[in-house]
Amino acid sequence: MRPLEGITVLALEQVIAGPFATRQLGELGARVIKIERPGVGDAARAYDRTVKGESSHFVWTNRSKESLTLDVKHPAAKPILEKLVERADVFVQNLAPGAVERLGLGAEQLRERKPGLVWCGISGYGPSGPYAEKKAYDLLVQCEAGLLSVTGTPSQPSKAGIPVADIAAGMYAFSSILAALLRRARTGEGATLHITMFEALGEWMGFPAYFSAYGGEPPPRSGAHHATIVPYGPFQAGDGGTVFLSVQNEREFERFCEHVLGDRRLATDARYASGPARLANREALHAEIGRVFARLTAAEAIARLEAAQIANARLNDMREFWRHPQLAARDRWTKVGSPAGPIDALKPPFNLSGFEPRMDAIPRLGEHTDKVLGELGCTAEEIERLKREGVV
Repeated sequence: MRPLEGITVLALEQVIAGPFATRQLGELGARVIKIERPGVGDAARAYDRTVKGESSHFVWTNRSKESLTLDVKHPAAKPILEKLVERADVFVQNLAPGAVERLGLGAEQLRERKPGLVWCGISGYGPSGPYAEKKAYDLLVQCEAGLLSVTGTPSQPSKAGIPVADIAAGMYAFSSILAALLRRARTGEGATLHITMFEALGEWMGFPAYFSAYGGEPPPRSGAHHATIVPYGPFQAGDGGTVFLSVQNEREFERFCEHVLGDRRLATDARYASGPARLANREALHAEIGRVFARLTAAEAIARLEAAQIANARLNDMREFWRHPQLAARDRWTKVGSPAGPIDALKPPFNLSGFEPRMDAIPRLGEHTDKVLGELGCTAEEIERLKREGVV
């Protein structure tokens, strides 16, 4: 039995944050009914066509769900929504500010009728405060949370290459829903959860925030090198390859100097003898490393680092990650169905003993509409009428 079997999640969701949270609930066994706009569906369905004609964003976040098309603004949708909510344990939404309240699906409105419901709203900035009505997208929240100010090179700030604000909000929604369900199992009490992209990403900004608030200056943008730990980042080998390495303490630095750089005296050089000293003399130390690495291939540099037990990594591109030997060795790949046929999928990283995550297909738009409406008591004739009227 999967941990969330018997739990029904009703998701009025779009793009990444909401779908990422509910996909994981589905993988733990919950039934996830995803409401989509008739004809077009979740906007993420149209973001690209790279996965056998399907969107990479959509296939990533929407497996193991049922797709119900429903025009939630249509008057005839109201009784359908009421029946769906009545059968749901969890309601998740990440629409624009105020949208669910106008539909009669706000937290107070639903939990008054169903106190045991776990209601989760995901927004940019939350339902109160001066930014409550402000539109929010991932890059814009990265800006507001200060992420771009500490990411990039000294001359050019840079966004993260993945939607970290959406992912952070989705993860906190997921974990908060699990906590709410655990509490409900003990007390019978439902929950109202307001998860914000800004606060979720703000939690992840803890190190630079503390560093700035108490140190007086923000950590400098340092490209792929760590802002305050030296050496920690990329170094070019003589064959043009790039090797990343990280030295975290004085014991490691001594081994690094002796076995990798071949000069144990550097470990006692006053310029490098402590973490703050290495930070102050970053350029000089990088030059020392560069001189040695210029005589080595990337493979030879990694061999020295491994022998000295210094953490290191290759700079992989996405194709190399897809074929990574560690993923293959740990049997992390499987196949899931999609409207375009089977596609590769990484297993979720729960790694719970005695448990196989649900890895069902990515649904076609409206694939489960007839099934779900039939469960609500609609006859075949009623379903056809709803389709003709554009309700579903």
